[in-house]
Amino acid sequence: MFIDIIGVPVDLGASRRGVDMGPAAIRYSGLHEAITKMGLQYRDLGNIEVPLDELPVEDPKTRYLSAITDINNKLSATVVKSLESGHFPVVLGGDHSLATGSVFGTQQVFKKTGVLWLDAHGDFNNEETTTSGNLHGMSLAAATGSGVIGMASLKPEDVAFIDPINVAIVGARSLDNGEIMLLREKGVSVFTMEDIDLHGLKLIMKLALDVVENGTDAVHASFDLDVVTPSEAPGVGTPVHGGLTYREAHLVAELIAGCKKLKVIDVVELNPILDNANQTGLLAVSLICSMLGKRIFK
Repeated sequence: MFIDIIGVPVDLGASRRGVDMGPAAIRYSGLHEAITKMGLQYRDLGNIEVPLDELPVEDPKTRYLSAITDINNKLSATVVKSLESGHFPVVLGGDHSLATGSVFGTQQVFKKTGVLWLDAHGDFNNEETTTSGNLHGMSLAAATGSGVIGMASLKPEDVAFIDPINVAIVGARSLDNGEIMLLREKGVSVFTMEDIDLHGLKLIMKLALDVVENGTDAVHASFDLDVVTPSEAPGVGTPVHGGLTYREAHLVAELIAGCKKLKVIDVVELNPILDNANQTGLLAVSLICSMLGKRIFK
């Protein structure tokens, strides 16, 4: 396996600044050393270029849409190039608005992609349901053709949207009423923390992986660090209490690594400004390694 690291230092999709420093924080937390120690080949492609200047808000319902669309177009092309060279892209965020471009890159190469979305939130809002206008809460909807028209335009004309039937959200515990209705309407599989509490994480992950692997050519895993409970991952932009523990997060990562169709990983929403002694940065590195196959004893 040859790993390509792609940084996307964007925070325009969120209301709180700071996640643009996430890719640097993950790198500084020892990502290169950790991947090298695993014996994997590795190159760092640097960062996707993002605007540095303060931008005007074009529409309060879709804040910074033009800039985020441009960033996602660049990311999608980079993911495509990496995959076509036979490499494994690992995308470092940045806020979760980047995942529309990342997912469309995977879909462009493999044509039928299942998406595993690890997140406290659904990210399934659109212009009608959003209460904030933050595009990091609309990225998954856009990838399925259910969301913001501008973000959906990232998809090449000859490439299909992600089929919602092959989308599974795991760890949800903060969903807006409008997106709940949309998620049900589109048939997305949503596994909440209540489901995990009632049935156990191993079973829920098996069900989620069945959803994303059934009839697909590839699996794209998008890991928002806020799926982890804030005491274990304090450095995230939108923390929600009651998430996965450190060990549960690693079990999730280890089960993802066992997915033979896994082709791309996103790790997003690290905000080092809010972190505690780099706790979340170090967690991000260890989770990436677990998703790439690292085990405690093997």
